[in-house]
Formats: sequence, C-alpha cells, structure tokens
Amino acid sequence: MNHHLTGPVLYVITCATPAAREVGKLVRLAQDKGWTVCVIATPSAMRFIDQAALEAQTGFPVRSDYKAPDAPDVLPPADAVIVGGASFNTINKWALGISDNLALGLLTEAVGLGMPLVALPFLNAAQAAHPAFSRSVNELRQAGVMVLLGPDGYEPHQPKQGSLRLADFPWQVALEAVEHLHKHSAELGGE
Repeated sequence: MNHHLTGPVLYVITCATPAAREVGKLVRLAQDKGWTVCVIATPSAMRFIDQAALEAQTGFPVRSDYKAPDAPDVLPPADAVIVGGASFNTINKWALGISDNLALGLLTEAVGLGMPLVALPFLNAAQAAHPAFSRSVNELRQAGVMVLLGPDGYEPHQPKQGSLRLADFPWQVALEAVEHLHKHSAELGGE
C-alpha cells in the first residue's frame, strides 16, 4: 500500500450506520484539503463499507481490530479524528469510557490526549430521544468533543428513513469543524 503522508493525519472512524457506505466522500473531501486519511471501522461497520475501495483511496489498510502487542502499527499517528456517522451505540459507549473495540479504544484515548475530535452522529429521532443519548452528548461535549448534532450538524431522521438522509449528510461540516479545531490546537502548540 502507498504510505505517503501528504499532510496532517486524519483518522476517520465510521460506525454501523448507512453513512458508513458513503464515508469515501469524507475521505475525498479531506484529501482535497491536504489531509492524509486513515479509516478505522467498528467491527459491525465492516459490513457496511467497501474495504478494498477505501484502502485504494487512502493507501492504508482499514483497521477494525486491535493489533497484536508486538506488531508494528500500520497507521501513522492521528493529528485529528472525525467519527462519522457516529452511531447511537458508539456515542453512548464512548461517553462511558468503554473501549471494547479498536475504534472506541482510539476515541477514549484521544479524549485524554486532548486531540481535535469531531463526532457527526447518524441516528433516528427515537434513538435521540432516549435519555442516555442526551447525557452522552453532554458528557462528550464537556470532554472537549465537538458533537455536530442539531441545526449546525445532523438532525436525527425519522425511524426507518435514514437512507433517505444520505444525500445531504453534512460531511463538509464535519471536515470544516475538525480543520478549525486542528488549526486552533496547532496555534496553542506553537505558543
């Protein structure tokens, strides 16, 4: 695989939502802005994505599982992370600090590292109405995660209507948000 770093490294973490089928759009947008992009998928998301196409697009393997302890890391370290479409399950586990898969392990660690983190949810209104979800969103926001939920991000769709929302899924909004956070982080690091 081509491991040429073209710019800062963006980890795109995707979950088992219909948005995972379209994650290549975010990869392309980020690459067009000079990012080196690596894709990490939750284990369930592997059924939603075209792994070979994403690996060809990024030049890196799509990771979904932990590596062996002594194995070299095949991905460069991340400078920023976008979780898109962040599922109900991943947001709730992340907020609780559960790291039972690679994606969540990276996300829970990234909070502690103070890394620029953007979550672009993809869930329905019934899930969003569950009291655990609003607690999780608040917890993540308090931890410094930019959760793009509502008018400036993703408005939860009606149950069984998620695939209809893919055409206007706000990938660009997530990229702009992570670029803003990354720039701010770089400015603070340069002081």
